[in-house]
Amino acid sequence: MQIHLYELLEGAEKARGLTVIIDVFRCFSLECYLFSQGASRILPAGAVEEALSLKERFPDAVLFGERHGRKLPGFLYGNSPSQSREADFTGQTIIHTTSAGTQGITHAVNASEIVTGALVNAKAVADYIRSRDPEEVSIVAMGVFGQKSSEEDVLCAEYIRAHLLSEAEDFPLKERIEALKNVRAGAKFFNEDEQDVYPRDDFYMCTKADIFPFVIRMEREDGLLVANKILI
Repeated sequence: MQIHLYELLEGAEKARGLTVIIDVFRCFSLECYLFSQGASRILPAGAVEEALSLKERFPDAVLFGERHGRKLPGFLYGNSPSQSREADFTGQTIIHTTSAGTQGITHAVNASEIVTGALVNAKAVADYIRSRDPEEVSIVAMGVFGQKSSEEDVLCAEYIRAHLLSEAEDFPLKERIEALKNVRAGAKFFNEDEQDVYPRDDFYMCTKADIFPFVIRMEREDGLLVANKILI
């Protein structure tokens, strides 16, 4: 198995084989929580207009979306797992558009298969990859808006690779998660002036490693790109 680590939108475009698109803060962490809260499927949308068009097609779906971290006008939720954790989404379809994670999915045009990745289900992602036993794996850390490297996504990519190489026990995960508090990607969650956009609880919810025993796999259904939960 060849394992490639890539970053940003350009990395998503380079990805081949079974591809993992990573967005820890907060897109794919949130989606794991949404599935754990009963969501039946998630429809990723690259553009705001696409999300609104999907809402017209599926009027009972719940709109999640952000740009530059902030909830989009007219959307019920933004991109915060803590701000939606009390909701029951049993049987519901979610429409989700973000600045980085969903963009990576739409840019991974050469992937043979796409799953999403976050720290909360990193081990499950590695277990799924092993079960598929592909010749080539591309792990893409999406970073800030898909344009700038971010420590948490690189950490997650390296942690998934460590699982694949049976090196996770020696991986300094706790130390590196703690260090995230001292860089912009993590520090914003501890800024009192930004709590409405980046709640402190989001940091902790997004850095609970390996708590979900499933992956989120992208599939085509009736011409739609759909994210489905696959138990491991």
